This record gives sequence, C-alpha cells and structure tokens, in this order.
Amino acid sequence: MKTGIYFCNCGSNIAEKISSETVTGAASSFPDQPYVKVVDFICSEEGKLQFEESLKAEQPDRVVVAACSPRDHEATFRRCLTNAGMNPYLMQMVNIREQIAWVTEDPAIATEKAIQAIRGAVCRVRLQQPLEKKQLEVCPDALVVGAGPAGMKAALSLAEAGRKVTLVERTPFIGGLPVRFEELFPALECAPCMLEPLMGELLHGDHAGKIELMTMAELVEVTGFYGNFIARIRQKPRHVSLHECIGCGECVEACPAVTMNEFNSNASERKAIDFAFAGVLPNAPFLMEEVCVRSRGEECQACKDACPMGEDVVNLEEACEIVERRIGSVILATGAALYDVSRVTGMGMGLLPDVYDALQFERMLSSTGPTGGEIVTAGGCAPSSVAIIHCVGSLDDAHKPYCSGICCQYAFKFNHLISAKLPETTIIHYHRELMLPGKEAHTLFHHAVSNRNSTLKRYVGIADLEITQGDHGRLQVSAKGEVTPADMVILCPAVIPAEGADTLSALLDVGRDSFGFFRELHGRLDAAQSSIKGIYLAGACQEPMDIRSAMLEGMATVGHTLAGLQPGRTIEIEPITAEVDETHCAGCHLCISVCPYRAISFDAGKNVSGINAVLCHGCGTCVTACPAGAITGHHFTNAQIMAEMEGVLK
Repeated sequence: MKTGIYFCNCGSNIAEKISSETVTGAASSFPDQPYVKVVDFICSEEGKLQFEESLKAEQPDRVVVAACSPRDHEATFRRCLTNAGMNPYLMQMVNIREQIAWVTEDPAIATEKAIQAIRGAVCRVRLQQPLEKKQLEVCPDALVVGAGPAGMKAALSLAEAGRKVTLVERTPFIGGLPVRFEELFPALECAPCMLEPLMGELLHGDHAGKIELMTMAELVEVTGFYGNFIARIRQKPRHVSLHECIGCGECVEACPAVTMNEFNSNASERKAIDFAFAGVLPNAPFLMEEVCVRSRGEECQACKDACPMGEDVVNLEEACEIVERRIGSVILATGAALYDVSRVTGMGMGLLPDVYDALQFERMLSSTGPTGGEIVTAGGCAPSSVAIIHCVGSLDDAHKPYCSGICCQYAFKFNHLISAKLPETTIIHYHRELMLPGKEAHTLFHHAVSNRNSTLKRYVGIADLEITQGDHGRLQVSAKGEVTPADMVILCPAVIPAEGADTLSALLDVGRDSFGFFRELHGRLDAAQSSIKGIYLAGACQEPMDIRSAMLEGMATVGHTLAGLQPGRTIEIEPITAEVDETHCAGCHLCISVCPYRAISFDAGKNVSGINAVLCHGCGTCVTACPAGAITGHHFTNAQIMAEMEGVLK
C-alpha cells in the first residue's frame, strides 16, 4: 500500500519548532515506508495546486496531511483529494501546529512528538475505507410555529417566494400579543391597524393559498432532518368553520354558558362559544369545550340552531386530530410572555385591587378591551394618581437578572396615554435604570419629563418598594420611608419565554439559554439559526425585543430558508455514520436512549436496533454505549483508533 505524507511548514508556525528533515528521515521506519512531501503553505492556492498535482503524479493509496487543525482545513484537503480523483475519506490529518508546535517549547521534543503523531496517523489511515456521500432531494416547504409579528412576516414572505407554508398558532387568533394593544411605542401607531394589512394578506391576499393556517394547534413531534422533516401537529377542535362562518355572532348571543375571558386578562366575561375579543382575526368564534354545558352531560345545541349560515358551520362533534406535514425547515416564532409579578414580594399583585401588570393595563387602554378604552379603577372611577413601577422582576438576581429592554418605552407610552385621557392625573415613575435605545425612543421620554403632572423617582432594588392599602381603600407606595398615595399601580414585569418553550425545546432538541429563551447558533454571527440545522429562530423567542426587531428576525429566517432549500435541489449527506451489526445486537435499547439525534429505532420483529444514516451525525455516542460492541462508527472504527494509538506508542 502506497502512502503519502504531506508536511506543511505553515511558514514559521510549524517549521520553527518541528524539523521537516527529521520527520522525513523517520518516515522510512513507518509501515509501508511512505514518501514525504514538504509544502510551505499547503492551504494556500499555490499549496493546494502543488498538493493536487503531487497526488495525481504519485497516485498514493492513502494520504496523511500533517498541518493545522482539521477544523480549519480538513474539508479543504478532502476537496483536493476529490479533484485529484481520490476518495476524500482515504486521508487522515495530524494537527502538529496547535497540538505540538504551539505548545511545546523544546524543538527536539516537538519534533519527536510530531514523528509519533504522524506514525499513528499512517498506521490508522491504512485501515480507512472509501466512503461515499449520499445525495438527497429536499422539500422547500416550511413550518412556522407562532403567528405573531415575526411568524406572520416569515410565513407571508415565504409564500410570496412561492413556498408552501404551514403556520401553526396555539391560540384561536393571529397577531400575537401586540394585536391586543391599542397603540405601540415609539410613534403611538394603532397596533391592530398596523398589523391588519399583514394579517389581511396572510388570510385573503394573493399568496394566501400558499399558507395553511392552523389556529388552536400545537406541534407534537418532528422527525427527520434538514430538508426532509416530518411534522405531526395536534389540531384542536374549534367547532366553528373558518371558511363558512361570517362572524355575525348569533351563536354567541344564544349560548347560555358564561366564564371569564382570559384574552381580556379575566377582566370581562365571555360565552362558551365566543370571539377571543372584538376585532379578532380570523373573524370567527371558538367553543371552549370545558365551559360548554354539554361537558356536564346536558343536551344543548343553541349555538348550532342560532347560526343563520346553516347547520354545518357549527360542528359540535368535531374532535381533536393529528395531521402530518412534510417540510424542509422549521421557524420558531413563539414570542414571549410576562413574568408572574405575584412572585415579587410587596407588589400586591393579585391581592390588592387596582394593581395591574402591563398586559392588563394594555387591555384596559384598548377600545376592544373590558372597559372600552376607559381608564377606571375597580370602583369605576377615573384615578387621580397612577404609579408606574419599572423593572418588576428584571435586573434582579432573585427573579430575572437581565434587562427586558422594552419596558421603559411602553411605560412612557402609558404616561402619554394616561395624560391624553386624564389630563389632571398625576403620574409617578419608579425606575432603576432607563433603557431608551434608538433614534425615536426619546420622544415619549421627553413628553413625560416635560409633563408637569409626571415625576420620576429612582429606586435601588425592588425590596425598597412596597405597595399596601392605606386609608379609605387607596393604594400607597412606600419607598425608603416615603409614602405616596396612588389610586392605581401599573407594574412593568420582566419579559420571559412564552409558555411551551420548554416542551418545544425537548421536542426539537433546540437548546435554551440559562434564562429559558431558545439559544442561537451564535448570538452575534448567526442569531437566526439554532444549533440544529434547518431549525431557525425569529423574534422574541430568543430574547426580549420590539416588533421592528422581531420582524427583521423573521426576514432573516426567510433568507436562510430560501437560500438553503430550493425546489429541485439536493443536499449531501455525510457518510461518517454509525451502523449496527444485527448478528451481535442484544436488543437492549441503550443506544436509543443515548442518541442525541433520534437516529436509532428498534425493529421489534428482528429484536435489533437500526440506525437511520440520514439522521445520524456520526458522534459515536451509541458506539461507546453499546455493551455488546455491535455498533461500528464509519471512519472511526475500533480497529482504526487502536492502530493509531499503537503507532503513537511505538
């Protein structure tokens, strides 16, 4: 067997410590007496050309490249072997730069270490086998999880590019949290008005036919790999046809069952069959089965009988179903939620009347909310004084240590709206820090500080504040002994990951950071990608952010999807995978439990495990875990590794 060793001087990086002449002399004692070629910079264009020409001229059976880290240039040198007509997996790299030259002071010792490492590689490469990559067609369609601003923008943009999109939303409506607000910072634009064109295009526009919208649905399983995922989605029954309902509300009037409306922060009632809130899209009610009198065994079809569009619009027998969709990529746009401020001691949330969190106050401000946009206390009166407390749960090691970024801006938005509706109401801001990035954010802040009825007070920590009920039922805010009465208190909670992020993380093997947000591949360079190829992150599921940033993230995921998954395109599957020897498999299932990529399944008929080479990443976890030694890792067989160790130790 003819073996060629290609030694890279790497300028002085390697040559300064390791003698190529000594290595060349020692090679005569290696198995098969390989030839040695020395190149100054083998990764340079000239060096790669010399490498390829030498391979063509010498025609070795195996190749060892002694140079830098395989992370840097293993793929480069494999391409050179391919260009020279060789199988790229008949090469073994030795890292003599980082692992020897850079960490060994004595040149003599460094040279001896290099000889040992190269000898080990020569012994190993003799046992390496030619491997072939597989070509696989990809599916260009996408699954978007979450129909907030980021998810809607991504879905519509993909549809405009001709891709089919399945848009899964766990609530009965689209638009996310912002569609429940009245105005948005910094320019006080009407949130539903701003989002309505996007929602209208998504539901009824020229490209709506490319988008399959599934509300009241949840992702329950994803199998497969980049370009070829199979998603299983649980579709909960709405009991109202989105295609035939005209949104007249006759069924709502007829319904006898009443409960509190969670989409109005439980500040108003709703019927068992009802709209989430006024102006919601899709413009159709949904039935809460657990509230309907039928759940108690009573016979009732008042809603069905009241529908003027026929008996098929309301389907009381509709059941939950699991649907499957084949897609090439997944975009997670699940958004964020607000921290439960009842967990913050001394704030009185849930205990004292007229203490509201930011979402509850947003619904109070909204014309579609429980008070029709009027700011009133629990007693029905307009407050003469309002306290707004920033950073409730943020910048606090006992709760959330990070800054939520958007709270200061919406707090000053509240200031502006309160002043507009109630000009004589006094407003006090209790803040720790002020976070006002961007060229427009200062506007609302300056409006607040120039308002004669507005005051800003700084506090050090949330423990310095306490909200209690004083005389005549009024609230009072105590700050370092100073007590200030208030008719209403608004808490600005920390922004946290949306409900279900932990379940999706486990389902998709997408990591989360220490705060519970989905972890990016790289927070600066690849913020739209997760660690799993083909699964992308958009919007506030990564960190707190405003609508503008969320939509930009949505467009970033679209760019990745369109660039990587094109109709008719194939992707290459690496052949460095694991394989089960069925004659030795004991059927213990241990390999299945340790595989991080869900690449291993069990054949009950044969009582053996099997590995899907397309899903396998060649990590070797199953190889080391198998007690029977029945699994082999291609390109990293036991024989190859043992041969390398023996070569090093000679």
